[in-house]
Amino acid sequence: MDLKDKRVLVFGAGISGIGAVSLLCEKGAQPILYDSRETLDTEEVRRRLGSGARRTPILCGDFSVPVEELDLAVLSPGVPTDLPAVRKMKDRGLKIWGEVELAYQCSAGSVLAVTGTNGKTTTTSLLGEIMKAHQDNTFVVGNIGTPYTQEALKMNKNSVTVAEISSFQLETIDQFHPKCSAILNLTPDHLDRHHTMEEYIRVKERIAENQTEEDVCVLNYEDPALRAFGEKIAPQVLYFSSAHKLKKGLWLENGKIFYGDGTHAVPVIDTADLRILGRHNWENAMAAAGMALAFGVPVKTVADALARFQAVEHRIEFVCEKKGVAYYNDSKGTNPDAATKGIQAMNRPTLLIGGGFDKGSSYEEWIDSFDGKVKYLVVLGQTREKIARAARERGFTDILMADSLEEAVKLSADRAEPGDAVLLSPACASWDMFPNYEVRGRRFKELVGELEG
Repeated sequence: MDLKDKRVLVFGAGISGIGAVSLLCEKGAQPILYDSRETLDTEEVRRRLGSGARRTPILCGDFSVPVEELDLAVLSPGVPTDLPAVRKMKDRGLKIWGEVELAYQCSAGSVLAVTGTNGKTTTTSLLGEIMKAHQDNTFVVGNIGTPYTQEALKMNKNSVTVAEISSFQLETIDQFHPKCSAILNLTPDHLDRHHTMEEYIRVKERIAENQTEEDVCVLNYEDPALRAFGEKIAPQVLYFSSAHKLKKGLWLENGKIFYGDGTHAVPVIDTADLRILGRHNWENAMAAAGMALAFGVPVKTVADALARFQAVEHRIEFVCEKKGVAYYNDSKGTNPDAATKGIQAMNRPTLLIGGGFDKGSSYEEWIDSFDGKVKYLVVLGQTREKIARAARERGFTDILMADSLEEAVKLSADRAEPGDAVLLSPACASWDMFPNYEVRGRRFKELVGELEG
């Protein structure tokens, strides 16, 4: 779509919406920025817009935008597609894109896109480091923190864009077409938004919707839904596995990651040379390596970049050791499956801090994963009673209730002994107490830093 002079509604005044408005202005469009929050500080939003976008009309509160006068709507990821205002746009036949689709339409070059319930940020970061080592004009964007729209106009036909894509962003793609995609795993998450697991899976699978037989989709062989998905899609499929040796794909064997092209197999890297903990991170490394190898990156370049990579902030991040107790920040463990990976990576008796915003998850399998490793479960936030009840039903009774993260850290530190670990791995989103998991993780690190010792 030629965006020049088009009237475009940007729905959502967060970082994605601001990036979309700025890009639309650069393309000669006439955006209107709308946010449903009546308390929105419009002057602060205007200050955050680029100089070329500061005349953009900003509307807030009840939706009263004349839809019939619009040519396009761009939704921020946090805007549910079943809102009455969005349904009104659909009923009027208005084309609706997300921020990712807008950026894709305005950019150039090859796209390598990563999605999945858990491991997206680590895998995207790993792949970004590999691709930067392979060529200079590499951009790492998307749900990882840098809006795709912010970088889109810097890209050219030789660029490589490594994008972390969430299910929220995949709801609103149209022509988005990665040269290589990956779905890392599928476990229940965001059911408050997608309502059913079937719908969540359908949305995740959209990442390969526009791919052709010339493209590649990397999938987790150990996920039955993804194995079945791989049998019915157009792109070439490259599996990775932590439990099976594959003729074609990547697999873990005797502590090493191997890559097979269907005829020959070569070792990529020994897991002892990786600086990231846990089998789940070795799966992330396999997925990133598979995408890079499919793109044509040499094995040595892949291995060297993997060996240099350090853990992503907020994902089983070692904070410090005080009085013989190791503190780990896994604030990005925002659902039970991700938090299970955090527990599995611990090699010490652990005091676990969990709880937060209720996304409709169940916690029984997470609690089962404690497996004698968790000494105390310290719960806080909106879900603390729900988690405590589930724990007691599973026979785990060493539970402490906290009213704040400050109290949770103090309770854990008071009961921890030399040789223990204290792990913040909430199994919940942060939105009941913090604006995002990053703020929660950084506050945890601040509190740990204030402890004696």
